[in-house]
Amino acid sequence: MKPLIVLLAVFAVSCLATFVAGHPADYYFCGRLAMGVMLMFTATAHFKFTKGMVLMLPTFVPFKQAVIYITGYIEILAGIGLLVKAVRGPVALFVIFFLVILLPANIHAAQNRVNLEKPDACGNGLKYLWFRIPLQLFFIAWVYYFGVIH
Repeated sequence: MKPLIVLLAVFAVSCLATFVAGHPADYYFCGRLAMGVMLMFTATAHFKFTKGMVLMLPTFVPFKQAVIYITGYIEILAGIGLLVKAVRGPVALFVIFFLVILLPANIHAAQNRVNLEKPDACGNGLKYLWFRIPLQLFFIAWVYYFGVIH
């Protein structure tokens, strides 16, 4: 829920700021900025809640802590890349791919009731997926619309 709030709040504030500044709102830039900030926000969890993130990964994934750190850095770079005109199209496609490959980790975490912030098995469980899967699809559509199409 927090990433969605960040995404929508940054989008609204950036659109409002351009309007107040007397410039026509570039909704496409605001959409990319919002996703970029959201990716950087979610990247912080990779460093702040590393133990919980490690629990999200299936047992067959090797070097779990390294994977968590690397994916955190990838999210930061992707967030920046969405704002760079020369690379935003390929970066947007990469972010879509990234969001797709993250879904199994979210499913594994829900099955095992992983609580990200308190690295334990007291999370929401499978009911979390009723929110998370549509949210992931929304994020994918957002990136496609603001990053690939425009």
